[in-house]
Amino acid sequence: MPGSKAFYDTIRPLFGGHFSQSQIDGIETILTVIAAAGITDNRKTAYMLATVFHECAQKMQPIAEFGKGAGHDYGKKLKMGAGPGHRVPYTTPDKLYYGRGYVQLTWYENYESMGHLLHVDLLGNPELALDPTIAANIMVKGMVGGLFTGKSLGKYFTPDLTDWINARKIINGLDQATTIAGYAQTFYKGLTAPV
Repeated sequence: MPGSKAFYDTIRPLFGGHFSQSQIDGIETILTVIAAAGITDNRKTAYMLATVFHECAQKMQPIAEFGKGAGHDYGKKLKMGAGPGHRVPYTTPDKLYYGRGYVQLTWYENYESMGHLLHVDLLGNPELALDPTIAANIMVKGMVGGLFTGKSLGKYFTPDLTDWINARKIINGLDQATTIAGYAQTFYKGLTAPV
């Protein structure tokens, strides 16, 4: 499902009036993965695009977290231990699980479980979360399945509800919710623009 000329014309102002080839490639990869997942609700597609636009500093390409987890426990070699909230050191793999991708996947356990879900060794190769297709699949699985915060796209976009603001809870509470809602509505206008 490639983006149409009308789609790109509508969203162009978000990008300062022009796109880099890298931005177009990123958008097209995301649209392809969303279509392959069977998602046909343009509101959900728009919200995922807006999330990437925000989380990846408008690059539309997967990025590594600025600071690579410095100052956060997920930026240290820690994983879940025996008790709830109890973290213990690990030595293998010799990797750190700071934020990577379109939605900044973090923590040892999240790399492990998402890797199993996608049949990719993200635990052994966390840099694979920076591959655009893998990053898009992580985002789609996580946002559709509510795997990041327990909240899913289906909670905020139903036949009777369109909640651009609270959909941010899928990723990160209400942090920048109004701003991202505005981006999402622009992407939505583009996706539904007459071709």
